[in-house]
Amino acid sequence: MLRQTQAKAPAGGRSFWRLATRLILIAAVAAGLLWMLHRSSESFDRNTQPAGFARGVLHGALMPLAWPNLLLGRDVTIYATDNTGRLYKLGYTLGVNGCGALFFGFFFWRLNRWHTPQTVG
Repeated sequence: MLRQTQAKAPAGGRSFWRLATRLILIAAVAAGLLWMLHRSSESFDRNTQPAGFARGVLHGALMPLAWPNLLLGRDVTIYATDNTGRLYKLGYTLGVNGCGALFFGFFFWRLNRWHTPQTVG
């Protein structure tokens, strides 16, 4: 019985496009998040009511995303000075920790997948 071998395309070209696609996707998601942060910051600045628990969670979750905006010279609100007190601070803390757990959890999960050998079959 003869075995037929198939010519394989060089992996270098495929990995380049895969990397390029990932970088473009990351840049698009980052641009979208920065735009969302900038727009939400503007709307929060116009709101006259004190910030409560829900806005505290949102401010906390978006706070890590403020760094690139601040580097670009845009002044974004990352903490409402006019807030309801303890409830806002609890929400803010929950938002920061939830965002960090989500980001670092995903990061370490991917890192672990890269280092763990995948068995097939």
